[in-house]
Amino acid sequence: MSSADGAARFRALHHGRTPEDPLVLPGPWDAASARVFAAAGFPALATPSAGVAASLGYADGATPADEMFAAVARIARAVDVPVSADVEDGYGLAPEELVERLLDAGAVGCNLEDSADGVLKDPAEHAEWLAAVREAAGDRLFLNARIDTFLRGVDDPGAAVGRAAAYVAAGADCVYPIAAPVAVLPLLRAGIQGPVNVLARPGEGPSPAELGGLGATRITFGPGLQRAAERAVREQAAALST
Repeated sequence: MSSADGAARFRALHHGRTPEDPLVLPGPWDAASARVFAAAGFPALATPSAGVAASLGYADGATPADEMFAAVARIARAVDVPVSADVEDGYGLAPEELVERLLDAGAVGCNLEDSADGVLKDPAEHAEWLAAVREAAGDRLFLNARIDTFLRGVDDPGAAVGRAAAYVAAGADCVYPIAAPVAVLPLLRAGIQGPVNVLARPGEGPSPAELGGLGATRITFGPGLQRAAERAVREQAAALST
């Protein structure tokens, strides 16, 4: 399958969905977890940068680019379903190099954040950079533009909606207002064109179907699934040591 075909397959999963049926994308952190999620029947996967970092022994945000791309490649090789990669803020790579490294790793899409070192980027400058990524990628990658306003203490939904409009105009296929309060999801849905990614917490808060009813097109879990697996291993280790 060509990269354009893989991206088209992934893009199609985001459209024509009913509110009670959002696209649920588990977040594998290594090849073994990717195989588990694919075998469970999920049609696509989305790696979490924090979960991959933990599996490689790094703090969130501290994974070297080479190691992140290598991890994505191992995950993509392990399964037959499309894999989107969280590559944080792009690691300072030029758009052309970022796109080629994602494609070389076998990714059909990517998450790109609009903050770095805990500080929000200028939305106009970030939109310009996203447009350059889109130009370099053409139709070969699905671009999910993460919006970090809520994560960085900007509670006004209008700020997220404004950034979303700029990023969609720049060519983003989907926007991701991470950490948006559940109560504002209908407002965000009403103000944003195109698919909206919402973060879910495994075992906490609304179910994926409930989040879909509130406006989510797709559901991701950040490092939540990796952390749940880590807790299970910790419990097993404690049981073995008694």
